[in-house]
Amino acid sequence: MSLLMENQFCELPPDKAIDTKTFLDTVSHIPAFFDCLGSKVFSIIKSDINGNITKIRAVYVTNPAKYTTLEDIVVAEREAHGAEWPKIGATLALMWLKRGLRFIQILLQSLADGDRDENNPNLIRVNITKAYEQALKRYHGWIVQKIFNAALLAAPYRSNFLKALSKGEEVKEEDCLANMRQFLVNYTATIDAIYEMYTNLNAELDYTV
Repeated sequence: MSLLMENQFCELPPDKAIDTKTFLDTVSHIPAFFDCLGSKVFSIIKSDINGNITKIRAVYVTNPAKYTTLEDIVVAEREAHGAEWPKIGATLALMWLKRGLRFIQILLQSLADGDRDENNPNLIRVNITKAYEQALKRYHGWIVQKIFNAALLAAPYRSNFLKALSKGEEVKEEDCLANMRQFLVNYTATIDAIYEMYTNLNAELDYTV
């Protein structure tokens, strides 16, 4: 069983409300994805995701009944923190978490769509670059961008990455990509719903780190 298929996201209800506990339980398995990329440099993104999950969970456990959905948390913090919001608490943590999750989504979608460097078909640098440029680059200053460029040079071969996603098992590429596409259905819908929520609540911030 692949890493992705073992940790699939749930289908969202018609109103796109995201159950906080279910989301946190599922997303807590996502950081292991970065181990499949090999380079320790990617541990920066992994650590960031772990830290943001911890921050959101810390707010949730204070009142699970009140914070049934992710939107419940964001709205409650807006009411509680006034001018400091949204650059505070779980709202800020979820803002950065969704960006890290989007990075993974674009990377996997790029692989599933067959994007590749025709001159180096067994490298995934083109896929990682696409994901970084669309999901994270605009929020990073030049120092962090240089760190990413170093990570890119250490990116694994396509075949090794797919094997790592399959937890070391020898799986046909088409089977691995089929699992990837299946995983992406609910995963992408969840991330899109979080982005939509931030737009609707005017909770998005555009600054660099």
